[in-house]
Amino acid sequence: MNGIYTVKQVNSYIKNMFTQDFMLNRIYVKGEISNCKYHPSGHIYFSLKDESGTIACVMFAGSRAGLSFTLKNGQRVIAFGSVSVYERDGKYQLYAREIKLDGAGELYEKFEALKRELCEMGMFSDEYKQRIPAYVKTVGIVTAQNGAAVRDIINVAKRRNPYVQLILYPALVQGEGAVKSIIRGIRMLEQQGVDVMIVGRGGGSIEELWAFNEEEVARAIFECSVPVISAVGHETDVTIADFVADLRAPTPSAAAELAVYEIRECKKTMSAYEDRIVRAALSQIGLFRTKAERFSMRLKLLHPRHKLYEHRQFTAEMENRIRDIMERRLTQEKHRLALNAERMKRVSPLLKLSSGYSYIRSEEGKNIRSTAQVKRGEKLEIFVSDGKIEAEVHNTETMIHG
Repeated sequence: MNGIYTVKQVNSYIKNMFTQDFMLNRIYVKGEISNCKYHPSGHIYFSLKDESGTIACVMFAGSRAGLSFTLKNGQRVIAFGSVSVYERDGKYQLYAREIKLDGAGELYEKFEALKRELCEMGMFSDEYKQRIPAYVKTVGIVTAQNGAAVRDIINVAKRRNPYVQLILYPALVQGEGAVKSIIRGIRMLEQQGVDVMIVGRGGGSIEELWAFNEEEVARAIFECSVPVISAVGHETDVTIADFVADLRAPTPSAAAELAVYEIRECKKTMSAYEDRIVRAALSQIGLFRTKAERFSMRLKLLHPRHKLYEHRQFTAEMENRIRDIMERRLTQEKHRLALNAERMKRVSPLLKLSSGYSYIRSEEGKNIRSTAQVKRGEKLEIFVSDGKIEAEVHNTETMIHG
């Protein structure tokens, strides 16, 4: 049969037709992303759709270098590339080489570019973040005067601590003049010397929030000497001001929670501290009282009166000991004296004299015990028991003992 072709031949022929079409080789296609999948190989598979239809798309890993954002379902983009046929499936698809965000996406690209630039400059670094004071007296607010944001901040602040002063700078937060108005508010409240500053507004589209994505506002926040809390939009809204601020709050109400301390909790904490201090003081007083009593006892023990009493007692004891020793010694000496007296009595000349003996002494005081010691005419003294006799020698006679 003539005119019969294989599936491969048909798909190849159709592919050649697409390849030879100049418009299909350099084409821009606008649509909404759906069925977006990142393949482990690095390729991105997705579809572009609008109200009338869908076209399959692929961006190979080699083309992703120029992609400045992450593809997500629902994004409106403009894809540049070529339309061709994938022969195996017989389906045509867009081979994307460049992808840009459409409409608001251009603002998003601008946002990402400024974010990268300021990050490289170090304006998002933690080392430049100021600490938010725990206990503030004044809070500066830069936001619209009649917006929901300022009402939320005031309500939360008054509920948490009615004694904190709120100073509002009514700024333009969108449209022409918003950037300069926000910057003036930051600098004026800085001059007022507030303790912390809340800069923000309620939620909105990226266009409505764009004033907080401008570099001038970011630099004003970065250079501010007062700690700044950013509070722009809802929790899902993110702006450049959030990155450069000292602290980001997901909402204006949350910013008030972060800036104003809870007075009731503070009072509870102070009461707890007071109780701890009282308990600690009483404990210390008890310890000091015990030490004082112990020292008092030691002083009493070391008082000179006690020393004097001890010395007096020692002296009395020594006196008694000396008296006992002396009495024993006197008794001993008396006994010895009596013995010696008795001995002396036995050898006493008086005892001899009283027994009939006498004691003869020359005038020179010599004891005469022999006739050879005297001469005729010499005077002698004769001692008897009741006195003394003076005599003169007339004659001597020597007796011979047999």
